[in-house]
Amino acid sequence: MKVIIIRYSEIHLKGNNRDFFESALVSNIKTVLKDFRYEFARSNARYIIREFDQERLYDIVDAIKNVFGVHSLSIAEEVSSDLNEISRAALLFAPQSGTFKVNTNRADKRFPLRSMEVSAEVGGDILEAHPNLKVDLYNPEHTVSIDIRENGKTFVYSETIKAVNGMPVGTGGKGIVMLSGGIDSPVAAYMMAKRGMTLRAVHFHSFPYTSLQARQKVLDLAKIIKKYTLHMTVDVVSFTEIQTAIHEQCPEEYMITIMRRFMMRIAERIAKLHGAGAVITGESLGQVASQTLESITSTNSVASIPVFRPLIGFDKDEIIEISQKIGTFDTSILPYEDCCTIFLPKRPVTKPRLEHVLKVESVLDVDTLVENALSSIESVVIE
Repeated sequence: MKVIIIRYSEIHLKGNNRDFFESALVSNIKTVLKDFRYEFARSNARYIIREFDQERLYDIVDAIKNVFGVHSLSIAEEVSSDLNEISRAALLFAPQSGTFKVNTNRADKRFPLRSMEVSAEVGGDILEAHPNLKVDLYNPEHTVSIDIRENGKTFVYSETIKAVNGMPVGTGGKGIVMLSGGIDSPVAAYMMAKRGMTLRAVHFHSFPYTSLQARQKVLDLAKIIKKYTLHMTVDVVSFTEIQTAIHEQCPEEYMITIMRRFMMRIAERIAKLHGAGAVITGESLGQVASQTLESITSTNSVASIPVFRPLIGFDKDEIIEISQKIGTFDTSILPYEDCCTIFLPKRPVTKPRLEHVLKVESVLDVDTLVENALSSIESVVIE
């Protein structure tokens, strides 16, 4: 019987609360498989998918390998723990040419042959069937793996498919990610979801200064991210009134600094409204004027909950590499501007002193502007 083996890794490190993490992982796997027919079973520190539609095998694998908490998968043949049956299955995975070895894990110590003896017997059968093959125990081109389990069943496979690893979404609390149309913030969302955080997004939109295409671009990014986060709602906030007020009443060089402070205030209010314990941004130290230590300190000063910046020590090439891996890069570079790119000052202040920021900001009716922005929210559930 063809099956899919699912393995996890980091959950092994958990103690008495391991069941909590396993339950979350199982729930998330079942969420991504909701449109498939299958049977689900546990087998010690792994899960088994059986009785699925063979024509949808690789669709199922692609869905599971993007579930945080899954370390790897293998497409295997499940047989009874009988040497003849094991050899028959091994021949299905044997290469036609090149070098190979057989690797056996004998979890069932009652099995009459030791691991090396099983490998030798099965390897001999493979060589007899394919005399052009050569055995290489140290650097083989192909490996046939045998896993003899305690329940009288054995799994035979030849490939281990790497998954995203991390911790199951839903085990790391809730966060609000400030999602723009750029490269960085979708990667930041991915990184925090990888640590088990359940995410909701906030996007600041400045229509008519920014186009409806720019808004749609962010929703498209959210849809890509949802493949990893499982659920995603984007709170689209009208930022036009705030940006106009800052542009008209504040010195140009402080515009980005003041704008970021307003964004943080609004994101924090949304976080508290939805029971989230942190705000997440895509900032990387020193990348732009608003991401210096002094600018970040100014932004943090309006927040009373933790602000996570998972990309703070990454350079741009590293961020781009992850964005390409997770599939957001091509959408992020589409030429639709977001609110952070309008009214840009020629020489933004890079080391704002907080006392100066407060003085500049004092001409604005901060509370009213924030309340008006919050009343404008359009919540978009990503399907």
